[in-house]
Amino acid sequence: MKIVVDDKIPYIRETLERLADEVVYKKGSEIGPADVRDADALIVRTRTRCGAALLEGSRVSFVATATIGFDHIDAAYMRRAGIEWTSCPGCNAASVAQYVRSVLLLLRRCRGAALERMTIGIVGCGHVGSKVKAVAEEYGMRVLVCDPPRQERGDGRGFVTLGDIARLSDIVTFHVPLTKDGPHPTYHIAGAGFFDSLGRRPLVINTSRGAVVDNGALLDALIYNKVSDAVVDTWENEPDIDRRLLGRAWIATPHIAGYSADGKANADNMAVAALCRHFGLPLPPPIAPPELPGSFVPSADDDELRLQLYNPLDDTARLKAAPEKFEELRGNYPLRRETAGITR
Repeated sequence: MKIVVDDKIPYIRETLERLADEVVYKKGSEIGPADVRDADALIVRTRTRCGAALLEGSRVSFVATATIGFDHIDAAYMRRAGIEWTSCPGCNAASVAQYVRSVLLLLRRCRGAALERMTIGIVGCGHVGSKVKAVAEEYGMRVLVCDPPRQERGDGRGFVTLGDIARLSDIVTFHVPLTKDGPHPTYHIAGAGFFDSLGRRPLVINTSRGAVVDNGALLDALIYNKVSDAVVDTWENEPDIDRRLLGRAWIATPHIAGYSADGKANADNMAVAALCRHFGLPLPPPIAPPELPGSFVPSADDDELRLQLYNPLDDTARLKAAPEKFEELRGNYPLRRETAGITR
């Protein structure tokens, strides 16, 4: 069996090389038809578009994307071609929640925000949004949740409309997939009309997909003081991001909110499990993320420890200093753990 793998997927090599006769590693954006023609399986990230242009005429029967997002997968083509594919839903939900938690802690530390007096509007309450909701409730925030698909399926969690979110929130955070069709498309769900309807000049956070928020409209909202600030992790036109928005955003990171080592190991294990099911292979031992270095000295203060583990201002400084290195910063991301591996 031959597997072609995005070379930036970490921790997975030893496991795959036990399972396959040949494993080829290549930069995700450079994987092409010649690379996959005689491959049996692909394991990719968002930079590899999987459709007819890549896969037609190959012997690939299985594709895994080690991501929660899957708008780079042409599901209709995969169905027609009889190629099984899978994403890794929820793999990095705790990592994104860690990112949002750190933003809230910085908001309190750097801006003097009284979180317990604030209202946070969460758009999308799936794997990620539900964890963000739990974090906000932990800090005593008033939480509003908008999720029309779940509401229509009979979920009884007391959802509100996007208009309510716009009108009542001090913070708005987006956790939806990118969709352009269906009854509730999310493409540019936060566009000019959304920003015009805001009631409280909220902080806007986008860690979902870049085009969920119209980046031009967000920039205008910052310029005209319709929002108090912006936290942008996912951008339109990555890696060629809007430098003006980069300059104006308080926190600006290179699509790494879900990039904890824990989330990456979760994605590895989900992709490997799906691969083994498809090809009838025995499941190997689980992949574990690396430990923090011995030099790490955990703070006795819980909030300080959380910012020791992850402070998005560090990633912001790196991206603002060298925006042309967006892909390099993302592809060579430093070790980040969700916990310090200690108990108190």
